[in-house]
Amino acid sequence: MADRYLHFTGTAPGRFLTRRLGLPQPAPLRRWSAKTPTLDGPLLHLTAGDSTATGELGALLAATGLEVTASAGRPAGIVLDATAVDTPGKLAGVHAALHPVVRSLAPGGRVVVLGVRPSADDHHQAAAQQALEGFVRSLGKEIGRGATVQLLRIAPEAVGAAESTLRFLLSPRSAYISGQVIELTAAAPGPVADWTAPLAGRTALVTGAARGIGASVASVLARDGARVICLDVPQTGDELTRTADALGATALPLDITADDAAERIAAAAPDGLDVLVHNAGITRDRRLANMPAERWASVVEVNLDSVLRTTDALLEAGAVNRGGRIVATASIAGIAGNNGQTNYAASKAGIIGLVRALAPRAAADHDVTVNAVAPGFIETKMTAAVPLLVREAGRRMNSLAQGGLPVDVAETTAWFAQPASTAVNGQVVRVCGQSLLGA
Repeated sequence: MADRYLHFTGTAPGRFLTRRLGLPQPAPLRRWSAKTPTLDGPLLHLTAGDSTATGELGALLAATGLEVTASAGRPAGIVLDATAVDTPGKLAGVHAALHPVVRSLAPGGRVVVLGVRPSADDHHQAAAQQALEGFVRSLGKEIGRGATVQLLRIAPEAVGAAESTLRFLLSPRSAYISGQVIELTAAAPGPVADWTAPLAGRTALVTGAARGIGASVASVLARDGARVICLDVPQTGDELTRTADALGATALPLDITADDAAERIAAAAPDGLDVLVHNAGITRDRRLANMPAERWASVVEVNLDSVLRTTDALLEAGAVNRGGRIVATASIAGIAGNNGQTNYAASKAGIIGLVRALAPRAAADHDVTVNAVAPGFIETKMTAAVPLLVREAGRRMNSLAQGGLPVDVAETTAWFAQPASTAVNGQVVRVCGQSLLGA
């Protein structure tokens, strides 16, 4: 559904009126397209302190395709290496590096601050590195003009593991992600022969793929070279077939809650799955005092129980190949809660618990990563049916002051799915424009 307010604020009268009234002024977001695959401008590489990663990081940033420089009049991106900040006093280096240049960032630009995991053994280092999280979240809320800010925690001895993540964060693909803290392991990345088709030769299955976010996920995975299997309930019939046919994909009509769902998924991918995307989900909203047991049970069954069952069965059967990726769909509702959605919020918070607990074991036992996307307000048919005032509040209650698009969730899923994203494991990334609700 068209965001008429966003369009109005792009006109001269709209800019004048919204400034006078102190209303949000969202900037149109530049998303990926074949004509605009990269940010438009140079990448400013700054350092706070004496980092040991400077040389290797510089080479890695050059691989993103952006021109890397130590000074730029109007950078499209800024990467600040703060991995050496290990005392509160050294935070002054963060201010000194960004204060002179942050105003010059191009509209729709990217700021990525690099840190390390707070130490359990050094409370001074832990204080300084945790301070970066508050800094990044606050800067994301004040920077404006469609720009985004992230904190990426890396292992200084394994800078190369960050390539896929830096490529994603420093590109138009991450347009609706801001204020996020992403922590990488030191796991070596898998090979990518062609960054324009990083999923070539890989098989992906997407549940709930007939329409909306699921269809967009299937489309982006296919764009990136994957052979896609689109799964949805048999009732979606024609829509599922149309989606699959448009992508050259395979349609698999199947209720994910069926007892034999895992067996039928495995049969549809006889050579195994490389990417398993749990996107299927339902809502049955009502306040708890008015919610019948069947409404509660159906939401938990589809959104959480079926994910647990099929994931366990497919991993146990070896139907997810080594080097594979599992991506589940959580929600900002599972982080911040939502009035009238105790069942939905519980199920989506459960997904977060699943990811955090399963990720290290799946990596160790099966060489498979497990991550989740947590969408905020995304423009779909479901949100188009929300009452006008509630819909407008949902759109404006984030740092980018607008709703996201299904493709924003899809691009994040595709980044998780890349073979080079081995170091991205156990992460829950909010695709919400930095929602003003939740952590």
